[in-house]
Amino acid sequence: MDGDADGLRGAFAEAVGCRDEAIDLARAALLIAQREYRGLDVGAYMARIDGMADAIRSRLPRGARADRITSEMNRYLFEELGLKGNAADYYDPRNSFLNDVIDRKLGIPITLCILYMEVGRRLGVRLDGISFPGHFLVKLRLPDGDLILDPYHRGMVLDEDALQRQIDEALSPLPPAEERVQKWLVSATKRDVLARMLRNLKAIYTSANDLERALGAADWILVATPDVPAEVRDRATLHDRLQHGPAALTDYVRYLKLAPDADDTDEVRARVEQLRKSFGVLN
Repeated sequence: MDGDADGLRGAFAEAVGCRDEAIDLARAALLIAQREYRGLDVGAYMARIDGMADAIRSRLPRGARADRITSEMNRYLFEELGLKGNAADYYDPRNSFLNDVIDRKLGIPITLCILYMEVGRRLGVRLDGISFPGHFLVKLRLPDGDLILDPYHRGMVLDEDALQRQIDEALSPLPPAEERVQKWLVSATKRDVLARMLRNLKAIYTSANDLERALGAADWILVATPDVPAEVRDRATLHDRLQHGPAALTDYVRYLKLAPDADDTDEVRARVEQLRKSFGVLN
């Protein structure tokens, strides 16, 4: 890891090292983008998000309810600014970088949700991310019940029938009765939101055989959410494919300690023994 990358990793670790509710989601997301754009001015993009909130605030009556605020957010962000989902090129990695989403006005559900939540936070509105089947959504808490919003589709409100259809489509062929809506409406932590964004990048880069970038994303996932067994295994596999033998061995061993009863433990143990033999490491 070069010194610059090490410094960025440290900045990200500091950004996510506080209590979850204190994490500045926009700043952490922009630090992820800074891995790709080393000269990125994080402060300038934070100011642009502030400017979006200021523009919306100027149009609101004093004491506006949260649902009135989100309606104005929808008008400004999606109608005036023209933010929208990039269905035509969903797997373009730029859709996962918040600076690109702001500049290009194109994104995927999770980055549009992050921007939406961060604008809402500046306007005093509590919006929680939801790791929903199909794609990421946002929950608006109101005194008379929660509203589920879809920033990927211009902030559209989703009723229970629409949510159930999304579950059924995403989880098919599971019988619909096995997966009910309420199970999936739990608020995601900010660390989980960031990890999900990084998992998108990891998948995109792995598919493109850009293993160095995939490894960077895998590493930062474990900064945000340490000791997730599947993520430790994935980082081990990427190290292995890149012929980083000692690092792969360390992660494989860690995975076996975290998930001793996993279905693939025999395969992983065999690989551990191969690596140990290849550079003379004893048990």
